[in-house]
Amino acid sequence: MSQAWHEEMQAAAQRGGRIGDRDIADKVRRAVLMQRLPPGTKLPEVTLGEVFGVSRSVIRKSLTRLASEHVVDQRPNQVARVRAPGIEETRETFEARRLVEGEVVALLAGGLSAATLEALGGEAREETAAYRRGDEAARIEHSLNLHHLLAEQSPNRVLGGLLTDLVLRTSIVVALYKRSGLASCYQEAQHDRLIALLADGESEAARRAIHDHLFGLEALLDLSPRESRIDLMSILG
Repeated sequence: MSQAWHEEMQAAAQRGGRIGDRDIADKVRRAVLMQRLPPGTKLPEVTLGEVFGVSRSVIRKSLTRLASEHVVDQRPNQVARVRAPGIEETRETFEARRLVEGEVVALLAGGLSAATLEALGGEAREETAAYRRGDEAARIEHSLNLHHLLAEQSPNRVLGGLLTDLVLRTSIVVALYKRSGLASCYQEAQHDRLIALLADGESEAARRAIHDHLFGLEALLDLSPRESRIDLMSILG
């Protein structure tokens, strides 16, 4: 778990030992990203309330938060489920991210401060270190941090906001549909190459690097149907 997660849980404990809707959303999101909750998994309010020891109103808030992030589906009078995007939606999501992130990095090339470039490099180094020690949760976290930092630095704030949303959506899709038996979606040195192109002001090369990176991720997906039985208590409790 990240330091931020531990700090949030400590804050929750200081509030009386109960966690809030944001804490619950974080834990469910992480379980999805780590492939512990497959597509279509039911998330009953009563069961989640028992798992986390909170009221159904708190669970509803957390599910609403997750639905806004496209992590779960919520429909009237139905149990919430982990999202199961179809093939067409998955391809459209990747296409949208290629367009948006490609434009963002082209705009950023040659314009990032030394401090930002160092922060990006730090996330890339931490991602590589996490991969080499087999810590997939940390690897995913540092990869997300890197792309979120690019979104935050976007000179076009609308594109930056779209990218923040698309980074999470594509990460969820990769987690849901990564090929069985594939331990990690890590792509050796691709982030290092992107950062070097940004530092050198190579706008079109940076755009192509992002396109190559995302085409590579999309190629790792298996969109065939899956069935599984899930014990929420053992995963989230």
